[in-house]
This record gives sequence, C-alpha cells and structure tokens, in this order.
Amino acid sequence: MQEVTSNNKQLIELIETKMPFGKYKGRLIIDLPEPYLVWFRQKGFPDGKIGGLLQLCYEIKLNGLEQMVKSIKYK
Repeated sequence: MQEVTSNNKQLIELIETKMPFGKYKGRLIIDLPEPYLVWFRQKGFPDGKIGGLLQLCYEIKLNGLEQMVKSIKYK
C-alpha cells in the first residue's frame, strides 16, 4: 500500500474540496475558472486551508498542469 504524502493529500483535497463561499460557492476548487484565481492572486488569498488550496490551484493552472490533476479526479 502506497503511503499518502503531504503533497498527495493536498492534491486529493484540491479535487474533493468545494469552494465554501463567494460567487462559486459549492464548485470544486479544481474546477474554479482561472480568472477567479487570478483575482485572488491580485487581492490576496484567504488565510488557512482554503487559501492554500486556492493558491495551489492557481499554480497548477498557471503551469498548465490542470489536466494532469483532473486525470486523478476521474480515476
């Protein structure tokens, strides 16, 4: 059995966690539109777990890795 690392756990949370507030409340964080994440980048990500996930999602989309992460989601 493969050990779940901290990075793996964050990716799993990214594809399973729903946005708890705002315009896209209820949408999975990985499915948030890039302009929304860019807006957070400009205004500042919230503190805590959600802010960390939003920032991770921004970096993933910025670097063109969204499809790789989504492939984990649909397995």
